[in-house]
Amino acid sequence: MTSPLQQKIKVTGPSIVTANRTWDGIVIYRTAARDWSAELSEAAIVRNADEARALLAESVADDVGAVGAYIAPVQVGDDGKVAPGNLREQIRRSGVTIGLPVQV
Repeated sequence: MTSPLQQKIKVTGPSIVTANRTWDGIVIYRTAARDWSAELSEAAIVRNADEARALLAESVADDVGAVGAYIAPVQVGDDGKVAPGNLREQIRRSGVTIGLPVQV
C-alpha cells in the first residue's frame, strides 16, 4: 500500500528506493537484481517518476525483511560514486556526525 505522498512522485534527478531492515533497523537499498543491500553503491538508480513508481511498488510488494520503503534522492559523481542526495539521507545513512565542543 502506498501513501498519497508516494502516489505523487516527482523525480527531479537520480533517486533510489530505500527502507530499513526489519530485524536490525539497518538502512538498505533496493538493487537492480530485485534484492535489498546495505551498500548504497548497489542501489538501482531511477531517473524518472515512472521508473521510481515501478521500483517502489515492487519493493513494497516484496517487503520481506524491509519496512518503510520510499524514494530518496542521490547524487552520482562523475566517477559513478553514489552518495545520499540530501542531509536527511546523509544522517540516516551515517548517523549524526555533528562535532561537539571539546571539554578543556
